[in-house]
Amino acid sequence: MLPRGKKVRDVLPVSGSGGSIDSLPDKALQHILGFLLAPEAVRTSVLARRWRHLWKFATALRFGYLGDDEEAAVKAHREFVDHLLLLRGGSHLDTCEFRFSECDRDDEPRVNLWVRHAILCKSRVLRLNMAFSDELLVIDDLPLVSLHLTTLDLCFVQLHSTFLNFSSCPALEHLKLVDCDLSTVKRISSKSLKYLNLSYCLFDEHSRACICTPGLVSLHLNEPCGMTPVLDSMPSLLEAFFETVDDDSFMGGDICDRRMDNLDCRCRLCDSSDITDSGRRSVLLEGLSQAKSLVLISSPNQIIIKSDLRWCPVFGKLKTLLLNGCWCEPDDFDALACILEHSLVLEKLTLELFDLGPKFNVEMKGNFNLMERSDKISEHLSIVEVKCQDVGDKVLKVLKFLGTFNIGFIF
Repeated sequence: MLPRGKKVRDVLPVSGSGGSIDSLPDKALQHILGFLLAPEAVRTSVLARRWRHLWKFATALRFGYLGDDEEAAVKAHREFVDHLLLLRGGSHLDTCEFRFSECDRDDEPRVNLWVRHAILCKSRVLRLNMAFSDELLVIDDLPLVSLHLTTLDLCFVQLHSTFLNFSSCPALEHLKLVDCDLSTVKRISSKSLKYLNLSYCLFDEHSRACICTPGLVSLHLNEPCGMTPVLDSMPSLLEAFFETVDDDSFMGGDICDRRMDNLDCRCRLCDSSDITDSGRRSVLLEGLSQAKSLVLISSPNQIIIKSDLRWCPVFGKLKTLLLNGCWCEPDDFDALACILEHSLVLEKLTLELFDLGPKFNVEMKGNFNLMERSDKISEHLSIVEVKCQDVGDKVLKVLKFLGTFNIGFIF
């Protein structure tokens, strides 16, 4: 039944002085067993009579990837997983994790069954990571029904709209999707969701999905491929991060090939007011307008933010704003001016004028002329930071533009 693997770790002595782990109550031991990989937890059954069945009630199950020298294909683990789930029955779970490096098409029904079993065991946290697999795992397009699930973390899977309707998961607050195929998804909806992370996910190239999560307090939308999803109203939003894909080879979605060639364009993406399937003019900014902290990282060929700025909403709560260099193109500071004029209570502005990566060589802080403060920007703005690799012509033009708001720099 047990696959070959590591021995039970030395941290589980079963006898000794009063400080022995064996002196702990069963519930504490079951919680500790939940930190082990499932095969290791099962092997504790040979330690002593008391330990024979404790593993069946471990509060967490962790299957799959054991290390660089271990096989993590579904086929190598399916017999073990099947037997373990059968023997432990419907014992409640706090956390269930699956992490595999390979999954054949004929294994997909089995993995889907494991996921549903974890839900039936009232798991609060469910993670499925297929990031080391050659192909995406297709998740059954069936509703997810759970009164207990609070966290769902999926990586390298294909999802459809029915699964992403979380109306039957009233406790769900954390959703993280990484490297997932959402190209058939029309809507992601949840009234309870508070934290949403969508990173490197593929959306449809011809129509926009809609994200309807009115209770969201934190949004991380990182490099969506395809057409950027429409954000519905998020009145409770505190922080948001949005970064566009920076890949000239990706021609779908919100990248305009005429703009890549520096040509004027009046295509549907660049000029039409009907840029969403529902007729809404704003894709992103209207949904982000209630945020208190905002990071917007654009790329030269992405036109979604520039299109949104034509109907720029008022950011009535925004206090902290970080923008990258694409907002500060020389001789064309309309985008930067627009968002500053619409950020009525802004307190801190950071401009990162350097290439991709976390490093910069120069950091400058602006100072304000209180006697001649511009009325075009927030009266609360007290911190302006400019980060760059060197003070070249482009940076000097940005500083000169900021000077029109009576913001000066010494370097």
